[in-house]
Amino acid sequence: MEDIHSLTTTHTQSRRFKRPEWRQILPYLLIAPTLILVAIFTIYPTIRTFEQSLYEPGTSTRDATGRRVQGEDAFVGFQNYADLFIPQTPPHPIVGSFMQILGNTLIFAVVTVSITLPLSLGLALLMNRAIRGRSLWRFSLFYPVLLPLIGGASMWAFLYGNTGGLINTVFRSLGIGTQDWLNTPDLVLWSVIVVNIWKQAGFYMIFYLAGLQAIPKDIYEAAELDGASYFQQLYSITIPLLRRTTLFLLVIASTYAFQTVEQLDVLNRGMPANRSNMLLWYIYQIYPSTPARGYVNAISMVLVVILFFFTFINFTFFERKDDDGQ
Repeated sequence: MEDIHSLTTTHTQSRRFKRPEWRQILPYLLIAPTLILVAIFTIYPTIRTFEQSLYEPGTSTRDATGRRVQGEDAFVGFQNYADLFIPQTPPHPIVGSFMQILGNTLIFAVVTVSITLPLSLGLALLMNRAIRGRSLWRFSLFYPVLLPLIGGASMWAFLYGNTGGLINTVFRSLGIGTQDWLNTPDLVLWSVIVVNIWKQAGFYMIFYLAGLQAIPKDIYEAAELDGASYFQQLYSITIPLLRRTTLFLLVIASTYAFQTVEQLDVLNRGMPANRSNMLLWYIYQIYPSTPARGYVNAISMVLVVILFFFTFINFTFFERKDDDGQ
C-alpha cells in the first residue's frame, strides 16, 4: 500500500510540475506569429537599411561589349551621416537638400501638433455641452477623418487653385488680393499644414471627448459649490485630469506628422524648390532614381531614429505604471 501511495503521489507531483511549464510557454507561442512578422517586415529591413547606409555604391562602367557593369560597394562607415549634417563643397544634390527638408519636417510637426491639440480640446469641450444638433455637429467635425487622404487633399487643391480656386474667388469678391497658395515658396508649407490640421483635429477631438466624459460630475459640482468659475474649473480640474490623454495624443500626433506622404502627392509634390517637402516623401521620391543609395538609407535611418524617439516616450509614459497606481 505504501508503494502504491508513493507512486500516486509522485505521479500527481509530476503533473503539477508539467502544467505550470506549459502555461509559461503558452504566451510565447501565442505571440510567436506576431514576433515573426515583426522580425521579417520591421527588424530585418531596419538592420539591412542601417547596413547599407554605411556603404557607398560603386560607380558603373561599361565593359568591352558595351554592357553596364556595377562596381563594388565601398565601405565608408558613418561618412554618409556626416555628409548629411555637414555637407562637403560642392555638396551632393541629395545632401544639399536634406537640411532644408529636415527643417520643413520639424516645422510641420511642431506647428501642426501645437495647433491641432488645443483646437481638438476646444472642439471637445464644445461638443461635450448640451447644444442643439450635437450629434450632427460631432459627425461633421469627425467627417474629415473618414475621407481618404488623397480625396481630402484633392478637395483642398481645388480650394487653393490659383485662378478658379474657391478661396481666391471669395477673395476677389471681397476685393482682397489673391495668392498662389501652392506655388508661392513662403505659403506652400503653411497650406499643407492647414490641410493636416483640418484632417486630424476631429480625430483627436474624439479622444478628448472620451476623456471629458470619464471625469466624474461630482468634482465639477463640488467646484461650483466652492464658487469656482468655468475657466477656473477648466485650468484646475479639466486640463490636469486630461494629462494622460494629452500626452498620448502628443506622441501619436508627432509620430503621424513625421509620416506625412499622401497629401504631398496632390499638393504640388513638395515644390517649389522643396519648400514643402518632407522626409518620408523625399525618400519616396529619390530612392528609385538615384544610385546614391547610401545617402538615401542614411536619411531613412534618421527618420527611424526620430520615430523611435516618440516610441520610447510612449513606452516610458504609458506602458509603465505611474507611482500613484494609475
